[in-house]
Amino acid sequence: MRLTYQPALVKRISNPKDFGRVAVMLGGDSSEREISLLTGNAVLEALRRRGVDAHAFDPRDVALSELRKRRFARVWIALHGPGGEDGTLQGALEYLGVPYTGSGVMGSAIGMDKLRTKRLALSCGVPTADFVVLSGPQDFGPALERLKLPLIVKPATQGSSVGMTKVDRAEDLPAAFAAASALEALVFAEPWITGAEYTVAILQGAALPSIRIETPRTFYDYEAKYFRDDTRYFCPSGLSAPAEAHLASLALAAFEATGASGWGRADFMMDGAGRPLLLEINTIPGMTSHSLVPMAARTVGIDFDELAWRVLETSLARRAAPPAGPKGR
Repeated sequence: MRLTYQPALVKRISNPKDFGRVAVMLGGDSSEREISLLTGNAVLEALRRRGVDAHAFDPRDVALSELRKRRFARVWIALHGPGGEDGTLQGALEYLGVPYTGSGVMGSAIGMDKLRTKRLALSCGVPTADFVVLSGPQDFGPALERLKLPLIVKPATQGSSVGMTKVDRAEDLPAAFAAASALEALVFAEPWITGAEYTVAILQGAALPSIRIETPRTFYDYEAKYFRDDTRYFCPSGLSAPAEAHLASLALAAFEATGASGWGRADFMMDGAGRPLLLEINTIPGMTSHSLVPMAARTVGIDFDELAWRVLETSLARRAAPPAGPKGR
């Protein structure tokens, strides 16, 4: 069975029975399993409170083929990181003919790859920080010369800031590279940006109010995102109306350039001149007590349960397509 993606079919649903039996895909086996379980269980409870026939489904323990056998009508994807957020799961669900939330195969794969996201963003006029790909020690000198210190080293396709390291001294670059390359082969460096950090959530084609983030840690890392109570969030962010509108337009442009859809988030840092630089997009953001998308949604009157419902509505953009007819017809 094939699926067709038709954004115009995304519509508001009032009766929870119209969703059918829903699998909340959570857990998995990536480095972000812990956060995925927090996200998935929060979403599961929210959907059940709204009367949705929702059930937890951990692909680490249950084969995906069980989705059809157990008659699930659609999937709310709460898997973070490789395997769940990078197009792999989306491709499997396309093959099975089971509609799912959020971005499709291409948008998920590109969104998970920070390097390709940056290149596509630049092609459509969305500014992003300079970068140097690090393939090994031969690239350390050119990176230091071009980007200067301090800089930050990142694995290209990990989420939640996993594997990122700030480098203040040249002699620390090899260890930072080793930490990132232990997770994957594609690694790059960017200059360290000291301006304010902002994020813009996107829901069903609209940008929500931006959030300004302040953390006492070196940067907004895994610990600061999910477990610290001293990270500060400002929403409204304090930007002027024109600056807010500009940031929203950049977020939407980045989503369009990468093929992302449904819902997600775009993250930015301000440079010394106050210019927003795209860091990355996130096609399956966290939905925990510390998460940003629920925070932004609340400022426009969308509570957590309603947000989980509206994300589930994005699965309606994917419908089972009729089988292809015989050749020549």
